[in-house]
Amino acid sequence: MALMLAGWTVEASIGWPDWLYRKIGHPVTWFGFLVHHFDKLLNRPEAPHPVRYSIGAITTGLLVSLAAGLGYLIARLLPQTIAGDIVEAVIVSSLIASRSLYLHVAAVASPLLQGDMQEARKEISRIVGRDPSQLDEAGITRAALESLSENASDGVIAPLFWGALFGLPGIAAYKAVNTLDSMIGHRNVRYEAFGGFAARLDDAANFIPARMTAVFIALVSGKARAFRVMLRDAKCHRSPNAGWPESAMAGALNVRLSGPRIYGDRTSSEPWLNGEAPDPSPADLHRGLQLYVRAMACAGLLLGLTALMLVLA
Repeated sequence: MALMLAGWTVEASIGWPDWLYRKIGHPVTWFGFLVHHFDKLLNRPEAPHPVRYSIGAITTGLLVSLAAGLGYLIARLLPQTIAGDIVEAVIVSSLIASRSLYLHVAAVASPLLQGDMQEARKEISRIVGRDPSQLDEAGITRAALESLSENASDGVIAPLFWGALFGLPGIAAYKAVNTLDSMIGHRNVRYEAFGGFAARLDDAANFIPARMTAVFIALVSGKARAFRVMLRDAKCHRSPNAGWPESAMAGALNVRLSGPRIYGDRTSSEPWLNGEAPDPSPADLHRGLQLYVRAMACAGLLLGLTALMLVLA
């Protein structure tokens, strides 16, 4: 837990600097290269569905085991000194995304507040897959709030949760699972079979963290409505996990989220979360960012207090 706090402090303070990314990339992009390679090599559209599913499951298991094993090896080889602890904390920091999430969503909020729709559409296209040209002001704001809520779980709470339980191997394994899901866990012809196991594994890995994130959001909002909407609407979402933090955010801000959206040439008919509320405004996105910061601070406080109690015990 102390390692997770140290790594999170590094990430929240400086993140993964752009100059370093340009020079060596990022651990997630390195892993993504492996996933892409195995996808091209083993995902054969002509193979029967059960065969593709099995090959995808074996591939997922091997890659997640590789990430966990590498994390374990690094943790064992690093010296038990302050220098070794700092190196391990820096590695952990690369697997958390609280700072980059805030900056990406803030980059959408700023032009929205200034009425610059072109720039807002450009920025929202960096964090969501839906067609930005089809989004009005409310659509952009909804997309940004949904991304902020869901990724608060996927990018921050979940890696910290698994890292707190199992150290560097745990956070590395979780990040591998999440990256696999984002790359091959899609419900389409190419990946429904090959990435099916990865998608289910990601659902399992995020089950507890998603609900923890929702509770943090609802708790720091100070609104009973956030808990009511969360408990009522979370199960309506197509994802077994994303609906929890999204519905908590919708209730906390008293806006409606989710709903129909356009991906390329198809429309996805999603149910509304807190559907009786009005559409969010750019000001609500700013409020959402403030709520996100408070929720993450609450999570950090809980992590720190738990670590302290274990030390004192």
